[in-house]
Amino acid sequence: MLLTLIRRYSKPYMPYIVAVVVFQLASTIAALYLPSLNAQIIDEGVSRGDTDFIWRTGSVMLLVAIVQVGTAIAGVYYGSKTAMAVGRDLRRGVFRKVTSFSAKDVNTFGAPPSSPAEPTTSSRSRCSC
Repeated sequence: MLLTLIRRYSKPYMPYIVAVVVFQLASTIAALYLPSLNAQIIDEGVSRGDTDFIWRTGSVMLLVAIVQVGTAIAGVYYGSKTAMAVGRDLRRGVFRKVTSFSAKDVNTFGAPPSSPAEPTTSSRSRCSC
């Protein structure tokens, strides 16, 4: 039932959901690429004393970090926008369903009957002093 609700209410927002997946994937790939660049700086730049390589690879690292931050922000933005819209539509659907109930339907709702294991009010009010 829950998956049916999610499918029904998230269908109009599928482009946003795809955007979230793409942006989060790009952010994750960028985050995983940064340690490789750092290792290259150490292995090829620092060990050989090649400052030009260190600067070039460092600038690539800076660019990858900026891309990572940008895609993470975009992923969070579209994710929150989608979650708020789906929640709004779901609340609207529940409200419309509840307001469509007749007075007879509403009167059938209520607290469940008490179980035999629960003490009744008369047994709780007795004092065993």
